[in-house]
Amino acid sequence: MAGHSKWANIKHRKGAQDKKRAKIFTRCLKEITVAARDGGPDLESNSALRVYVQNAKGVNIPKDTIERAINKGAGSEAENLQALTYEGYGPFGIAVYLECLTDNINRTVANIRSIFSKSAGSLSTNGSLRFIFDQKGVFTIKSTALKNKKIADIELNLIDGGAEEIEKTDNGYLIYTAFEDFGNMQKTLDELEIEVQLSELQRIPTSTVSIDLESAKKIMTMIEKFEDDDDINAVFHNMELTDELAEELNN
Repeated sequence: MAGHSKWANIKHRKGAQDKKRAKIFTRCLKEITVAARDGGPDLESNSALRVYVQNAKGVNIPKDTIERAINKGAGSEAENLQALTYEGYGPFGIAVYLECLTDNINRTVANIRSIFSKSAGSLSTNGSLRFIFDQKGVFTIKSTALKNKKIADIELNLIDGGAEEIEKTDNGYLIYTAFEDFGNMQKTLDELEIEVQLSELQRIPTSTVSIDLESAKKIMTMIEKFEDDDDINAVFHNMELTDELAEELNN
């Protein structure tokens, strides 16, 4: 999992450098709209909506913007939005898993197929790559959110809540849980009065593929094209992210 979390950190820093804040906003607001549509606009009774609103606040989306997204979901505008996943292989045998939220499936599929094709990759049948990834809960916590607590003091509470791994980052911690413990960990952190910057389900590769730096750059170019597509919410892959590549991406 360390390789994946390293990618998450790189992606976060690089995203800030590349001014991709609007993309993050769009993703959060779409998730809020769909959650409000599917489970209603009440935060108390709609746990999914609570999580997405929390994530939106974590990236500093204004309150009135969040409320507009909730109201949109409660109305008729969100009827055509669909959550879909697509899978394929990039060059050098790298597996790619895409999570999408779209109001036009034909457009989304055409764009995905085009990016794979232009990158010497190919779109695969849905379900064919799921054995390569485990779906895990990932919670991002800033050190300041712990207030006067030390992570060692609450480690047993986190383990009881389903934590499989607790990883130190530059600004705080990443907590990993099994898919089925996602809600338990959210409840545990609420009880500990620890504010979560971001909580999400991620596809963690069960194993990674090592390739040389120049080949890895080609993969990253393809991944960035996927990330730039407004219909694609998240991109996961099983390329090993070496220290050399991390340094290159952060330059």
